Amino acid sequence: MTTDTPARLLRLLSLLQSPREWPGGELADRLGVSRRTVRRDVERLRELGYPVRATLGAEGGYRLVAGKAMPPLLLDDEEAVAIAVGLRAGAGHAVAGMDEASVRALAKLEQVLPARLRHRVTTLQAATTPLTGGDGPTIAPETLTALASAVTGRERLRFAYRAGDGGESHRLTEPYRLVSTGTRWYLVAYDLEREDWRTFRVDRLSEPFATGARFTPRDLPEGGVEEYLRRSIRHHQDSYAFTVRFTDAPETVAARLPKWLGSLESYGDGGSVLTGTSSEPVEWLAVRLGLAGYEFTVLEPEELVLCVRELGGRLSRAAGTPTP
Repeated sequence: MTTDTPARLLRLLSLLQSPREWPGGELADRLGVSRRTVRRDVERLRELGYPVRATLGAEGGYRLVAGKAMPPLLLDDEEAVAIAVGLRAGAGHAVAGMDEASVRALAKLEQVLPARLRHRVTTLQAATTPLTGGDGPTIAPETLTALASAVTGRERLRFAYRAGDGGESHRLTEPYRLVSTGTRWYLVAYDLEREDWRTFRVDRLSEPFATGARFTPRDLPEGGVEEYLRRSIRHHQDSYAFTVRFTDAPETVAARLPKWLGSLESYGDGGSVLTGTSSEPVEWLAVRLGLAGYEFTVLEPEELVLCVRELGGRLSRAAGTPTP
């Protein structure tokens, strides 16, 4: 019998998070308490925000259902290991959609994993080889979680950095945001020694260390994180401008394209035009535009026009459709 109420509530919550309905009598037996105590404990969970639904009948039953907000979850050892391994596998690459929120979740989970489970996660990941990976450079999950923790906790961050020309330096920053472009991870931060905002490629960053010193976020550069990152990439790397016309409205197309890719404006009768700059290969941009799922026409540059034309012909031939 569990006499400690907090421990009993945690045990009850763990049982209810299994996808089934629990008869009141079975819960009472599992917890070693009376049905009346089970009813009181269920009310306590409801007060804490857990949506527990009760059913009437001789036995009566309880089930945890979806509510308006996401309550804390309890995970057993196997579930925690499975989630951590899955998040780590995806975090090593700048996978489209694997954004800051996903890395932040990994950081929270690994922060509370017991040493024995953390060892299991590391061992399992080292013993497996993913069949597929991202197009960008691989990044250690520990690096991403360290950065995400510093961003979330608003802690000043030290790290070593290797510039594009090979120059080595050590930076002290106020990290603001991690951004995935689909092929790379970037850290947008305020560089305290240079007294200005900077963009850092995470694959060139090493030895991240959160100092523990808190900071108050500064006003962002004009245009926000996405615009600043776009300008920074254009300034530091060889890039090209592009213009693409869509037959769908800007708000429709915007839902299927990352904000950092460019700016969308209305054009003609219900259409839109995307303008931007990219340092990624034109092949990557051609595929990314196609994945949006909307009809489009490339206006410039000519290299992208030719790439889309060649890719379209290749895909048509692969489907057995003769090209004109």
